[in-house]
Amino acid sequence: MALELLSHPPSDSEVWASSPLLPLNQRSRAPAPPMCSHALPCTHTPNPCPRSQTCGPRLGPALTHLGPTVGGIYTVLQTKAKVTGDEWGDNYYLVGPYTEQGVRTQVELLEPPTPALKRTLDSMNSKGCKVYFGRWLIEGGPLVVLLDVGASAWALERWKGELWDTCNIGVPWYDREANDAVLFGFLTTWFLGEFLAQNEEKPHVVAHFHEWLAGIGLCLCRARRLPVATIFTTHATLLGRYLCAGAVDFYNNLENFNVDKEAGERQIYHRYCMERAAAHCAHVFTTVSQITAIEAQHLLKRKPDIVTPNGLNVKKFSAMHEFQNLHAQSKARIQEFVRGHFYGHLDFNLDKTLYFFIAGRYEFSNKGADVFLEALARLNYLLRVNGSEQTVVAFFIMPARTNNFNVETLKGQAVRKQLWGSLPDMNKMLDKEDFTMMKRAIFATQRQSFPPVCTHNMLDDSSDPILTTIRRIGLFNSSADRVKVIFHPEFLSSTSPLLPVDYEEFVRGCHLGVFPSYYEPWGYTPAECTVMGIPSISTNLSGFGCFMEEHIADPSAYGIYILDRRFRSLDDSCSQLTSFLYSFCQQSRRQRIIQRNRTERLSDLLDWKYLGRYYMSARHMALAKAFPEHFTYEPHEADATQGYRYPRPASVPPSPSLSRHSSPHQSEDEEEPRDGPPDVDGERYDEDEEAAKDRRNIRAPEWPRRASCTSSTGGSKRSSVDTAPSSSLSTPSEPLSPASSLGEERN
Repeated sequence: MALELLSHPPSDSEVWASSPLLPLNQRSRAPAPPMCSHALPCTHTPNPCPRSQTCGPRLGPALTHLGPTVGGIYTVLQTKAKVTGDEWGDNYYLVGPYTEQGVRTQVELLEPPTPALKRTLDSMNSKGCKVYFGRWLIEGGPLVVLLDVGASAWALERWKGELWDTCNIGVPWYDREANDAVLFGFLTTWFLGEFLAQNEEKPHVVAHFHEWLAGIGLCLCRARRLPVATIFTTHATLLGRYLCAGAVDFYNNLENFNVDKEAGERQIYHRYCMERAAAHCAHVFTTVSQITAIEAQHLLKRKPDIVTPNGLNVKKFSAMHEFQNLHAQSKARIQEFVRGHFYGHLDFNLDKTLYFFIAGRYEFSNKGADVFLEALARLNYLLRVNGSEQTVVAFFIMPARTNNFNVETLKGQAVRKQLWGSLPDMNKMLDKEDFTMMKRAIFATQRQSFPPVCTHNMLDDSSDPILTTIRRIGLFNSSADRVKVIFHPEFLSSTSPLLPVDYEEFVRGCHLGVFPSYYEPWGYTPAECTVMGIPSISTNLSGFGCFMEEHIADPSAYGIYILDRRFRSLDDSCSQLTSFLYSFCQQSRRQRIIQRNRTERLSDLLDWKYLGRYYMSARHMALAKAFPEHFTYEPHEADATQGYRYPRPASVPPSPSLSRHSSPHQSEDEEEPRDGPPDVDGERYDEDEEAAKDRRNIRAPEWPRRASCTSSTGGSKRSSVDTAPSSSLSTPSEPLSPASSLGEERN
């Protein structure tokens, strides 16, 4: 559940207020703006309804979790909070469910800063709710309103009945997540209505709802005609995720799915109705990528108004010229783990070892783990038949059901720690008896079995998809294999007894992130690799991959490899991925350093300071639709892609397809001066000169006045809606039509 609330100063015009506890016919309000006749119920609307509604200016977000959470939506709200807070100040609120653990560790409880907000919270608390106010202890410190969903369970059946009467959406008793969504939606609407009623100045409000879990609140805001501008963002459609997980030819059959039938067969029809109703009721509907916009148009039956790509707080990851040193330091931590994990079979040179990884939720097919494993088997064959000295260690960081650590893995780390230290001069300190004892100790460290593939004991070892595939392709970490596989079925932590590193440190220590996803609406994992200067492989079915193809002339030259999973068969995609991996293994250490430098320079492209303007444009559009008498929005057709456009670098080509065979490695120490020895092709590389070339060739973001959003308090007087600099009125170009074929996405 996620909701964002922002507030503009009120205008002189009349704004209607209502309390969500009163029947609709007893609420006092000014004449409401016209509602779309198909807005509610809208779960059976064949096409998006044309809207002339208006929207208003206060914004507030609602988070599903403030506790220990992972996931793309959580990352969006957490990293975007500072940028949005800088724009809106204390008029920016996050609204989310209360969890005791989350509040204890991440929230500072405070008294409401305004009398209206205090009266709102006091009124709700006096009527059986539990509402808390505080500050989220993250960068930017946004203000949060926390609603205790469990404390309001007494009203669940009544509210479910009202939801059926209003929206024709029924929620089964056994779906706890959907029931919590109903409670949260009604509490959110109650809070908004009470806040408007208690506020004498009647501010305009913009409410930004994220995902179907928060969508009920949006539908109720429209049904009760609250003067709130609404935005709904879907980060991934429910039905799309379920269909792709079922090995369906999803993208070639988007137009042919019977969505009601498919949702019903998967017992998620009520959830699908919530999602579709929210998409149709919102003043502005957005998705996170062009590929998801196409999906939403066919499954939710409404074309998104704006595409809002996900960004990152680049400053958090920024290491300037130190990121190469950080790579070397983090790689040393990974090497310590590898020494212990492969004890007794450590017959490969760690200085000639590359570390690949895949990470994310455990969706075997959606995340492309099946393709990655098949490509690793083919890569292992190529490295063996070509006599390569390179070794690849591939990590799978995906949480699964386990009951304990693997004993062999723990033993390996214990042996490594016991043997760690400097070797003394044997001739001076040891006699013949000591040599005999030392030989016994060395032989005692030898294993009769291969190093374990999985670091934990799996609960369903026999049916686990990754382990089953590894048995089929035969990657058992034998001495003859040039590709080793390590499955770590839990998220990384610096307190782990096995691999004591955080995820960020682990990523910095690896050489390549591999994310051949089939279903990936955006993809934060390759984006995080990019801002940390680590090359990655993505696909043209992921939002991140399509975004980088659109903004970079030759992505592979900057360490962003785009795998074609849209127009190639599964076998051809595996072959292409194998080619990427093998060519990467052929790069010299020098070429990898150059490539990491270029990858890291793409960071600004993913910064919220740039991508946050898409959200700004969505808010402008919502204001104009909700309050047309006070705000105007004048969109224009996009004539070209705006923003950054990175050309192919003119210096040493590091692209795997163009790289020559590497020269012998004298050392794998990554801490090499910028003005080091010539590369294998005889050309000297200078970091400052390379950066200067890119700066000359990179076209700075252009934000033409393609749309305007202005406010009027009377007569013809106009003022800017935003309090940001003048550039805030410039909006990103409109997204290309999602109705176009996916072929246009690649061009």
